[in-house]
Amino acid sequence: MFFPSLVFSAVLLAFAGSAAGAQDAAQPGFPPRADVNYEARVTRVTDGDTLWVKPLAGGKYRKLRIDGIDAPEICQDGGLASKDALSARVLEKVVVVRERRRDDYGRPLVNLRLGDEDVAGWLVSQGQAWSYHWRHSNGPYAEQEERARERRKGLFAESRPEVPRDFRRRNGPCPWP
Repeated sequence: MFFPSLVFSAVLLAFAGSAAGAQDAAQPGFPPRADVNYEARVTRVTDGDTLWVKPLAGGKYRKLRIDGIDAPEICQDGGLASKDALSARVLEKVVVVRERRRDDYGRPLVNLRLGDEDVAGWLVSQGQAWSYHWRHSNGPYAEQEERARERRKGLFAESRPEVPRDFRRRNGPCPWP
């Protein structure tokens, strides 16, 4: 005997389950979606490596962290200059966002492009951020950092600028107004 309502219910449950799984994958605490790409307008810059965008296709504002770099904390020497450099470059402009994974705070770690330019590489080349160092790697922007150091640009005008990780270890997080 055939029960159309049972078949419809089974299909509906299967669809709901897959939609819920897709939504969960985008939420903190769940596995990240790999390589999500979209265009967005930059609406706010929090510091030298964190910003907010509004996707052009619609949806909620998104807080993003630029992958591969570490900019000074906002209350650290060079922090405001780094934020101002990023703001001057991308604020109110349309960028291409490629979400790669999420950080420990649930923010998407992104590659950000303004036209043909890799924004992270530009920030490091201007001496406004470090290439993100881990273990025995000098990070993805090591060459840009080395050139900025040689030219004593931005942060590297000082002989020994303090990396944000050490600053946070000594001082804790910056107080927000």
